[in-house]
Amino acid sequence: MLVSLFEWRGKFLSWVAQTWSKLILAVSGLKYRVIGLGNLDPTGHYVFAANHESALDIPLAFGGLPFHVVSIAKIELKRIPIFGWAMMAGGHFFVDRTRHKKAFNSLDKAKESMAKNPRSIIIFPEGTRSINGEVKPFKKGGLIMALQMGIPVVPIALCGTRNALGKNGLALHRQSLELALGKNGLALHRQSLELRIGKPINTQKINYEDRHQFVKNVRKEVIALKEMWHDSA
Repeated sequence: MLVSLFEWRGKFLSWVAQTWSKLILAVSGLKYRVIGLGNLDPTGHYVFAANHESALDIPLAFGGLPFHVVSIAKIELKRIPIFGWAMMAGGHFFVDRTRHKKAFNSLDKAKESMAKNPRSIIIFPEGTRSINGEVKPFKKGGLIMALQMGIPVVPIALCGTRNALGKNGLALHRQSLELALGKNGLALHRQSLELRIGKPINTQKINYEDRHQFVKNVRKEVIALKEMWHDSA
């Protein structure tokens, strides 16, 4: 936070977040891999739209995406001592989801900030964690912001996190075992975490009037990426 006084763009704190995320995964003994990085321009800025199943989604996303990434978080996190201060210093955005007008005012401020200091954003459009692993309907706010700013939206799927640490779980399952029917009959196999990255969606070619279908299409892409993980498991 002290360094951020001299480096206002938040790139140093972004590096801290990436390092922190990788350390969490390493210390937890959780292996992960990233698939689809070749779809992205290393110098580009994106809005990453992800599914949300576990607290492990955060370190997997920040550790696996080699970009200056910030989040759009609920305003309650801003009030947490040290953690909330660090998020503010890192250039993250906060939205009051309980008040519709304030939520949109926050998104307007986010657009102004992005114009001055371009960076990538990760959003969890479901709004809350899924208990059963099914991708819930997407809320429109963050995706409409990307549409209005003309920033490419990248669907990503965070896979295996719910098995390792569920919504109500307190213990990590490093070796999540599933019964699978393979060529040689029933067998137990280990699951690892995966971050699957889809192809960027050019929002500059999408009309605002088509925003509802656009949100549905992004959700379909995230679901398709998750299904690819299930097929490969």
